Amino acid sequence: MTVQGKTVSAIDIAKGALGFLPDMPRILPSLFNLAFLRPLSRRSLGLLFQETAAKHARQPFLKSGSETWTYDKANATCNQMARGLHALGVQAGDTVGLLSANRAETLLAVVACAKLGAVAALLNINQHGAVQAHSLGLVKPRLVLACDKGLQILKALEKEQPGFLKSIEVLSLQEPSSDLLVTDFRSAWCTQPAHNLAYTAQIIASSPCFYIFTSGTTGLPKASVMSHYRWLQAALGMNTAVRLNSDDVFYCCLPLYHNNALTVSLGVVVAAGACFALDEKFSASKFWQRIAHYQVTAFCYIGELLRYLLNQPERMDDQNHEVRLILGNGLRPEIWSDFENRFGIHQIFEFYGASESNLGFMNAFGLKETVGFCPMPYEVVACNADTEQVQRNTHGFCVPVARGEVGLLISEITGLRPFDGYTDPAANEGKLLRNVFRKGDCWFNSGDLVRRQGWQHIQFVDRLGDTFRWKGENVATSEVEGVLAKLPFLAHAVVYGVKLKGVDGKAGMAAVAVKRGYRLDLKAMANHLVSNLPAYAVPQYVRVLKLVETTGTFKYQKVRLKKEGLDQNQFQDSLYWFDANTQRYESVK
Repeated sequence: MTVQGKTVSAIDIAKGALGFLPDMPRILPSLFNLAFLRPLSRRSLGLLFQETAAKHARQPFLKSGSETWTYDKANATCNQMARGLHALGVQAGDTVGLLSANRAETLLAVVACAKLGAVAALLNINQHGAVQAHSLGLVKPRLVLACDKGLQILKALEKEQPGFLKSIEVLSLQEPSSDLLVTDFRSAWCTQPAHNLAYTAQIIASSPCFYIFTSGTTGLPKASVMSHYRWLQAALGMNTAVRLNSDDVFYCCLPLYHNNALTVSLGVVVAAGACFALDEKFSASKFWQRIAHYQVTAFCYIGELLRYLLNQPERMDDQNHEVRLILGNGLRPEIWSDFENRFGIHQIFEFYGASESNLGFMNAFGLKETVGFCPMPYEVVACNADTEQVQRNTHGFCVPVARGEVGLLISEITGLRPFDGYTDPAANEGKLLRNVFRKGDCWFNSGDLVRRQGWQHIQFVDRLGDTFRWKGENVATSEVEGVLAKLPFLAHAVVYGVKLKGVDGKAGMAAVAVKRGYRLDLKAMANHLVSNLPAYAVPQYVRVLKLVETTGTFKYQKVRLKKEGLDQNQFQDSLYWFDANTQRYESVK
């Protein structure tokens, strides 16, 4: 494995721990609640929200566009929405589909479902046709609340598959719509009582709270289950680390169907009594204007969002903002310092987690180039990246890797750390490893290769399926992508392995996009790669993309690129191969 990275020392931990001392009186309640939270506790998202609303009734909870909801107003609206859903026949345990762009009503509807004990299914507004039908089939909603764009998707789906929506009631989150001849949801809740529901206090933490769909980059989407228990763990745990206060404004422009918005952002806001600033979508060119508009002090990110911001032309006022911290995941080591120094943001709370995972890591001690610390037990075990199988010793058990080494991240499934999994039971077994260290034990397989850094810290290396083997060596695509990211003329770079006839392993291929206003310099690219990578990790092929396709959360369509491989009948992009003798890239004729 070619990945490099630093380890973590006791001195690093001690320095980071000192930063918590001034805030201990404020974070002790969250630590106390977290320590005594159990799967069978009568605690839920809805209950925490109304408790926070009682403490901060007149303070702003939600800003969206030009509208502002105080905690009191938002809580009352959620109560009315919950009763409106009940009047429409929704019971505790029923699924309510939400097919909507980022809107205030969408976020409030999620809280309303939580108060009622219903399960909100956050459908991806960027998916259409058979993929959207597949997602609906996985969760079988009692009804669907949709914005105008969502209604158009459903109208097209009904046209493609007549009768598909026959058993699903559809309501508009906006005004009454001619699309599908639906009425508006507001008419069902606007006259309902606004006081808290008695049932909310009876909801068990282990109950499903909402469904989050995987992006579908590796096949059809799967619906992962987020319980109230895991949501509360994330909300209380993360806010203990970031230490938001009730005066903070936390900005989110990531889609609400993504856990970074619905668990991370909403969680820390509600735990702290802070304000949630919501925009419909991310705009790199207007990002800092929106930050100023809402008077933002913190925001949520994913790695590519920060890369897009770095790719914008530098401005004299890049540090003219009030942002003191950011929280998110996917910030690559190669741009960490560049982002921090350019925008003057020095509190970067990187975390690691997955929608279906039963553990998470958080950069609570303020270190660089790490996804952080996890107080819960886990293991990093030896794994064959070529076969994608864990390595077992002569007794049939897995082998932990040493500090500084790379392996597969796994976590044991227990009563306190359950595996909520997916709605499809068949998909669950594929994420489990059995008889790992003793007969009968069961562990969650993250599918991620990580570097054990010591002191309960790890560094993300690569997805197991992305790492490939070439010339007898494992190549981490994330490392090669990181080296390519240093080239000033590239906007994006995706690296993957492609099969060659009669050759063992897979050759590295980089699909790159050139920044607007720049030209591709293949000579500089070759020199840079040869100087910064082992010979076996240098991409053997470069494909220059005319169009970069990403998901709603900026994930690249790597599956499609892998499938197309070197077949120039499937794409019109320019293709180059690496001549090891001349150390240059030459055009593939």
